[in-house]
Order: sequence, then C-alpha cells, then structure tokens
Amino acid sequence: MVYLKIHEHDASPSQAFGIVIDGRLVLLYTFESDIGDGWEDAEVHNDSEEIRLKALQMGANILEYVFTN
Repeated sequence: MVYLKIHEHDASPSQAFGIVIDGRLVLLYTFESDIGDGWEDAEVHNDSEEIRLKALQMGANILEYVFTN
C-alpha cells in the first residue's frame, strides 16, 4: 500500500498503522503522512493542484473503506 506524503519536512518515509478487531480495521494511524495538509487552502503550504487532488482522493478512499468494510 502506498501512503501519501503531502507536506514534506524531511525525507522520512510515510507510514500507516492500524488496529484490527475481529478482522475489521477499527483505527488507522498515519505517521509522516499528514494528508490533511493537502485539504487546506492552497496558499497555506503552497502545494500544487496535483498534490491537493491526491490528498482528497486518499481521504475519499479511506472514507469509502470505512463505509464498505
């Protein structure tokens, strides 16, 4: 799985961790991958439209997973 790193402060790899109970993911914790930065106004972090779109798509994918699994 690829995790999106939106606003890079260093070269650390992005990671995601989860807690699974009874075969269901109940918690997703991202580390070094703050996709929320891509949801802010473009002027806040000066991210490109491509990066902002990827952040919105990843957020939508997480929500889709939550509601379909």
